[in-house]
Amino acid sequence: MTVQKMTSLERVRNLKPAPDRLFHSATHEEILTGATTDIYFVRSYELLRHMGLGGTPVIAEIFARRDGVFVGIDDVKQLLKDKNIELYSLDEGEEFKRREVIMRIEGPYDEFGLYETVILGFMASPSGWATAARQCKQAADGAPIYCFGARHLHPAVAPVMERAAIIGGFDGASCILGAKLAGSEPVGTVPHAVILIMGDTVQVAKIYDKVMPSDAPRIVLVDTFLDEAQETLRVAEALGDRLDGVRLDTPGERGGVTPGLVHEVRQRLDQKGFQHVKVMVSGGLTPERIGELKAAGAAAFGVGSFVTAAPPIDMTMDLKVVNGVPVAKRGRIPGITNNPKLKRQL
Repeated sequence: MTVQKMTSLERVRNLKPAPDRLFHSATHEEILTGATTDIYFVRSYELLRHMGLGGTPVIAEIFARRDGVFVGIDDVKQLLKDKNIELYSLDEGEEFKRREVIMRIEGPYDEFGLYETVILGFMASPSGWATAARQCKQAADGAPIYCFGARHLHPAVAPVMERAAIIGGFDGASCILGAKLAGSEPVGTVPHAVILIMGDTVQVAKIYDKVMPSDAPRIVLVDTFLDEAQETLRVAEALGDRLDGVRLDTPGERGGVTPGLVHEVRQRLDQKGFQHVKVMVSGGLTPERIGELKAAGAAAFGVGSFVTAAPPIDMTMDLKVVNGVPVAKRGRIPGITNNPKLKRQL
């Protein structure tokens, strides 16, 4: 079913989602037609059209309400690429400060006003996720860190999150589409389910080593059945030089992964001559925990919930010039806000 652009209340009334649609998430076409915008922008179009003012030339600015890492310009460019506007913004991955203007749009209001909700949405959550990822990466102090957060989000936006995490500084992601959209390959080995089905961690390690391509890292979960240090040595002795690392993902019911556990596993590996085997950790990690675990000997990290739970960065769009005249709502300063970091995007 073709959806018309939501530029009138009549079209909103006529929008009837197909009863047999597979999912409740918006399609790319529905986003482009304005079906995910707030209704008051459609009412604005009705009023401005009635007064013959829809094409009024304006300059709009978007500012952020807290510090962060900017993500979303690629999607905004796709949304507005065929519009009669000029678009300026920060680049993907660039840091910004609270109340800094991160985007400016110039053109007739009816070329982009309908999409204010969409534009802000393209940037708010992704920038929040990228900001959280950068905090984790900084805590890792050069150690590789990977995003394991797709399971915490609606699948329609999980790839957006994992791409944002990579832009924020992560070294990879487990979500297939998220990694591909960021220009990388997905990372990850196998879940506990395989070990539970086979019944023995060492058996899984041997089969993995036999079946997987040579470029797939041999990293084995070691917290399923036995003490982590004991299981680590069993796996290391079975795979020898072919073992790249072990992953600790001890559940909260057992106290989670602690610095003491990481230290013990690292020391036992070293004592047995397995200095090449890295210790990777995952499970409820935060920047604070990442720093502690790295100091204890962890060499790589998998992070999910800290990134996915990051709040969106609240962003606001203001009209600052109308018909060439500087304007502003109360509490804001009329006219263009200078920010030399903004670059012409469209």
